[in-house]
Amino acid sequence: MSRSSESPSRELSPEATWHEALHRLQEAARPHALASVVGTAGSTPREPGTKMVITPEGVYDTLGGGTFEYQVIDSARQALASGESGPRLEAFALGARSGQCCGGYVHVLIELFSGAEMTIALFGAGHVGQALAGLLAPLPWWVIWHDSRDNAFPVWANDQPRLECRHRPNPTAAVSALPPGAHALVMTHDHTEDRELIDALLKRGDCASIGLIGSVSKWASFQRRLRDAGHTQDVLDQVRCPIGIAGATGKRPYEIALAVCAELLTFKPGIERLDQRGIEPPTLRRVFTQDHRMNTPAGDD
Repeated sequence: MSRSSESPSRELSPEATWHEALHRLQEAARPHALASVVGTAGSTPREPGTKMVITPEGVYDTLGGGTFEYQVIDSARQALASGESGPRLEAFALGARSGQCCGGYVHVLIELFSGAEMTIALFGAGHVGQALAGLLAPLPWWVIWHDSRDNAFPVWANDQPRLECRHRPNPTAAVSALPPGAHALVMTHDHTEDRELIDALLKRGDCASIGLIGSVSKWASFQRRLRDAGHTQDVLDQVRCPIGIAGATGKRPYEIALAVCAELLTFKPGIERLDQRGIEPPTLRRVFTQDHRMNTPAGDD
């Protein structure tokens, strides 16, 4: 049994509310932005607290329409296209930048979600593959699960929002369909298929990492054949075999899956600045000062 996942934004009705869209997109770890009006002055289309969800393909709910809303959408989509994540605060003057005659201004908090933290390409739905897929499914990662056999995937895989099952008998075609930057794990039922997958993954040259299940002797045998196919040693050194976090020695499928999952956690993107996150304090101070001055009647200072 297999399932091909489509973008939740296509499954959502155009009339979906922002909170329905946010739930579905968060659950599926798809790129999106939540835009919230956090401050207003003068005449504005909507009040603080109004929200809208924006994806590369759709918009859910409204901040009031007009050129102002189009500029919010454009700003969010440009940030999503560049892979940006986290919050940003933008000010829109409704008499100048937005080409509207309301005469007020709006501060909009745009919270960007770039999608899954990592993309995992898992080849093989055997005992270890099934145990590993079960461990990966709850994590905020996008898992693309391949197997060349008919009816290889378990029934429970159909109900996982971030797990996409692909039945593709041709290993080269399966690799060609991957997005760039995926962490590939090869653990099929057949050594020849494993070797063909490693060959195709190395030829792509854009995987974040490549892991192969097996022993040191299996990898030594593979390397001889892969060198004959034209791969240099520095390219072959990109492959991890055996896979799994150092020091883990269990042989049971679930033990191996735990070790591999723990190893993947070491590849997870980190946070560069632990002392400061989100919108920088000087930006917030300027906004709050401006809000106070715009809303204080003359003579009250």
